[in-house]
Amino acid sequence: MDGIHDLGGKQGYGPIEVDDEGTPFHHDWEGREWGIAQCARTPGITIDWWRHCRELIMPEDYLGRPYFDSWAQTDFATYIEAGWITLDEIAAGKSLVDNTDFDNPVTAMTLTQVLQEDHDHAVRFDAEIDAPPAFSVASPVLTSSHGSSGHTRLPQYARGRRGTVNAYNGAHVFPDLSARGKEIHQHCYNVCFAAVDLWPEVENSSDKVYLDLWESYLALA
Repeated sequence: MDGIHDLGGKQGYGPIEVDDEGTPFHHDWEGREWGIAQCARTPGITIDWWRHCRELIMPEDYLGRPYFDSWAQTDFATYIEAGWITLDEIAAGKSLVDNTDFDNPVTAMTLTQVLQEDHDHAVRFDAEIDAPPAFSVASPVLTSSHGSSGHTRLPQYARGRRGTVNAYNGAHVFPDLSARGKEIHQHCYNVCFAAVDLWPEVENSSDKVYLDLWESYLALA
């Protein structure tokens, strides 16, 4: 969707600060939030739905919150929507109902165990589909110039631009519909764009940008 989160290629937000310290978290609570996000299991909430919810954060909130703070905000929203917790419980910082099943306690797991379990039972997002791919490697393509009212993986700076198919990735879950609870698969391509075709002001640049884009974003140029 078109929103404040789609900052790629835009000016006016200052330089990107690269953290070379090798420290993933700057505060203990950030590590706990990341761990909660990895361990929580919310049936029916896909990564695309989660991203869509995060994209609904108001601009001043999105730009003003630390990165993992916006993660927590999104987690709370999806947990409330799924019926796991209530807004009152978030405000209180504890459960307001006694719903613990003491006869069948959940076995505690370390984050390492959770990640290993995810690795052993990884969810696959690719699939074989009957429709043949519309494009092949080296095909010249033109991206859609239209935005989306929901989640999309086509960034604003690459809309209505010419590129070339660099590789074919197979068919994968289409995120625009996955965010709406509909799982279909579309052919996905790695598309190469010359930087000058994305940002004409860099006319002397030889840089290239590679994006993984779904078939419905593209047309033959």
